[in-house]
Amino acid sequence: MGIRQEMPLLARHAGEWKGTYLHVDADATIIDQHRSHLICTFPEDGPHQYFQTNIYEWRDGRREKFDFPAIYRDRRIWWDTERIVGSAWEIDENTIVLTWTRKDLPGASLYEMIQLCPEGHHRARTWHWFKDGELYQRTLIKEERFK
Repeated sequence: MGIRQEMPLLARHAGEWKGTYLHVDADATIIDQHRSHLICTFPEDGPHQYFQTNIYEWRDGRREKFDFPAIYRDRRIWWDTERIVGSAWEIDENTIVLTWTRKDLPGASLYEMIQLCPEGHHRARTWHWFKDGELYQRTLIKEERFK
C-alpha cells in the first residue's frame, strides 16, 4: 500500500487551492493578511511522495514562494526542508493534523488542523503558534479548490 491508499484524505487534497491567510495575535488583533495559492502533488518518481508549493501575495505587491517536499512513512508525511521540520497525519475522514517547527524561529512550534469539506472543494485551516510553550499567534486560512 502507498501514500494514496493509506492517507486517502490527504490524497483528496491533490490539486490547486486559492485562499486567504489571516494572522492574528493572541488577543485576536489582525497582524497580517495575504492571498495564497497552494499546489499539492503526489510525484510518481523521485525521493518525495508528496510535494507542496505555497505562493503568498500581499496587496503591496510582495510575493513569496516556498517548496515543501515530503517523504511518506508510518502513515504520515514528513518534512525536513530549509524552512520547516514536522509531520502530518489523518485523524478522521475530514481532518489532518500537522505539527512542525520553523527553522528560522528558535523556540517556536506550530500546530495545524485542516478540515476538508465532504464535497472536496473547500477547506479551512488553523495554525496555533507557540513560543516557549505560550500561544502568541494564530493563522486562519480559508481556501477553495480551483484546479
